[in-house]
Amino acid sequence: MMSSTRVWRSAALIALAGLALAACGGSSGGGSTGGGGGAKTLIISSDLPLQGSSKDASAAMNNAIKLYLDQVGNKAGKYKIQFKSYDDSTAAKGSYDDATCAKNAQDHVANTNEVAVMGTYNSACAKLEVPVLNQAPDGPMLMVSHANTNPGLTKAWDPGEPDKYYPTGQRSYARIVTTDDFQGAADSTFVMQDLGKKRCYVLNDNTTYGQGVATAFATNAKKIGLTILGNQPWDPKQPNYTALFQKIKAKSPDCIFVAGIYDLNGGQLIKDKVKVLGDNTKVMLMGPDGFSGYDGLHKQKEGEGMYLSFVGLDTESLRKNGGGAAKFLDAYKAKYGADPSTSYALYAAAAVQVILAAIEKSDGTRKGVTQAVFSGAGIDIPANVSVIGKEIKIDPKTGDTNNKDVSILQLKSGTETFVKAQPVE
Repeated sequence: MMSSTRVWRSAALIALAGLALAACGGSSGGGSTGGGGGAKTLIISSDLPLQGSSKDASAAMNNAIKLYLDQVGNKAGKYKIQFKSYDDSTAAKGSYDDATCAKNAQDHVANTNEVAVMGTYNSACAKLEVPVLNQAPDGPMLMVSHANTNPGLTKAWDPGEPDKYYPTGQRSYARIVTTDDFQGAADSTFVMQDLGKKRCYVLNDNTTYGQGVATAFATNAKKIGLTILGNQPWDPKQPNYTALFQKIKAKSPDCIFVAGIYDLNGGQLIKDKVKVLGDNTKVMLMGPDGFSGYDGLHKQKEGEGMYLSFVGLDTESLRKNGGGAAKFLDAYKAKYGADPSTSYALYAAAAVQVILAAIEKSDGTRKGVTQAVFSGAGIDIPANVSVIGKEIKIDPKTGDTNNKDVSILQLKSGTETFVKAQPVE
């Protein structure tokens, strides 16, 4: 998915990397290797926001990972696998937190038996962690994300990107979902061509993620003839947005696109949009994947009829497609009593599949695990074993995936209902 505060403190990144290299203590939650003469035990981790609005979704992601590890006997080739969960959020903020992400990066590095990280959920958090992991002893250390969509992590986007995230000159970050340049373009195309909208106002949450997807939406809109009436940030700390929407109302929009994450006061934003502009049958509301998978939004009456995009195939589609995805979802429901609350849960398990495949091909070191992804043919998970039911191939030159799926969903009676797979160009 997703998101993050704008990374404009490159000097801070360098300082964090230096701190990480100097770290010599234990990790944020321990973790140990297996003793005795058995197979070597390696630690893999997740790095997710376990507090705030993302709590339920992150719990589903960790549950999916644990289920998959159980299914493979907690092994990758000749290595035993131990799983460790890191929290990159704070209760006070209710979402990911820059300082916590920075500390987690140091803790990943300091946990000497840890060889790879599944995450992060928010792109800005990844932008803080990846440079530190890239300089880890016996590294670089691999990170594989199931949700980061900001293009700059793997390709040219903002100044200095992506090279500034890889100070060693070697790539060490991969992802299994597509990027916001594709998502934003798909969203604006859907709004105009499928819904027939002509005048759209864009709001962004002023994070790396929100600004990126807003820019992609607006850039493609201009190409296809969709009028963009404005593109401005909302302040997550504001108690309400009545004045903001009264100003927007004067421009007579037929579409509002909220580019950001629900964690950052998205519930109040949607409430005030409906209060001032009317419900989603009067002025259409759409958000990107940063609004998908939140129980709070599902329960919010003002969200009814809102359109969402998801950078992948949603749970409903994955089950209908059958194969490995349907089997995994059935196993998840049998174990936990319900389907995962977010479609990102299966993608978290799929990212772990990539990590385990890399471990199996490696010599068990951080460097070896990373090289398995970024050398030779890289990693290719065949469709018949993939938990998303589709081949997952990682480009060893960039870390990007072959899959460029964007699903369009609509909130109906508190459920994200599949509308269509939006073509991506």
